Formats: sequence, C-alpha cells, structure tokens
Amino acid sequence: MRRDMELIRKIVLAIEDHPNGTAPELQFDGYDSSQIGYHSYLMVESGLAIGCDVTILDSLGPEWIINHLTTAGHEFAESARNEYVWDEVREEMKRKGFVSASIDIVKRMLDKQIRKRLDVDHE
Repeated sequence: MRRDMELIRKIVLAIEDHPNGTAPELQFDGYDSSQIGYHSYLMVESGLAIGCDVTILDSLGPEWIINHLTTAGHEFAESARNEYVWDEVREEMKRKGFVSASIDIVKRMLDKQIRKRLDVDHE
C-alpha cells in the first residue's frame, strides 16, 4: 500500500479537532479500515502520534489505532491545516514530478509555504 499524505492529513486534523485530545474512531469517505490502520501505523512510526498495534493474524497488513498526537503531530496539523497552503504544496510536488514525498519533506514544504506567506503579509 502506498503512503497517502492526504489520508495522513485527514487523520491528524481529525484527532487534533477532537475535544478531549484523544483519537476518535476514524472513518473517512473513500478509505477502508485497513488503509486507516496502516496510515495510523505510519504516523506512529514517523513520530506524529502515539498508538497501539492491533494487528492480528487475519490482518492484511499492519493495523494500529492512535491514542493521541505527539508535539510533532500537532506541529504537522498546524502546518497542514490551511487548505490553500496544503494545495500549494501538492501542486509544487506535481510540478516537480512527485506524487508523494516523506512526511518530513512535506512538513518542510508546508513550513516553507507558510514562512513565504508570512513574509509577504509583512511587506
């Protein structure tokens, strides 16, 4: 299964928007539970979240549930929250011939776009 940064963004924002700081039951149109479980695993492995392995013998791949975001997860959420900035980063990646990139690179690109916008707003 390929990493889907759009799904990672949806998961991060859904958790951050949840009122008590823990992860709600995650369901998104167009994604099944194995995709959400696998991307939850990727988020834990990359340091965006704390979670639990719920993989069983019948699982098609790694399945994790998220307990809560880490500081890095909250920082990613802040960077990815603005739809316009998110779309700019996705378009820049496409222009350069990339379908996806590592979470760290996407985060850096988001931060670069935000800094660029803030500098423009101050001029």
